[in-house]
Amino acid sequence: MVNELVAFLKQYGVIGLAIAVIIGAKINEVITAVVDGILMPVVGALTPGGDWREMTINVGSVALKIGPVIGASIDFVIVAAIVFIIAKKVLKEETVSKK
Repeated sequence: MVNELVAFLKQYGVIGLAIAVIIGAKINEVITAVVDGILMPVVGALTPGGDWREMTINVGSVALKIGPVIGASIDFVIVAAIVFIIAKKVLKEETVSKK
């Protein structure tokens, strides 16, 4: 039974996937730290009013907190761009030459 389990793990690449998930989580921590610690303070300094992540819009008696949504969206775009750049550098595909 143990041999079957090992064969299953090898056949479906479960171990490689687990390693990729662990490394991906750690890379996410590094990128998030760069975004939160370096990039977002610069964005905050450039925006008038300072703490834009606390921005709300009052619609009648309801206060919509749009600051966190805007902040999360900007974080996502920055993290996605950094991951894209890293992936392009690491996963360079060979160009197919025309015959």
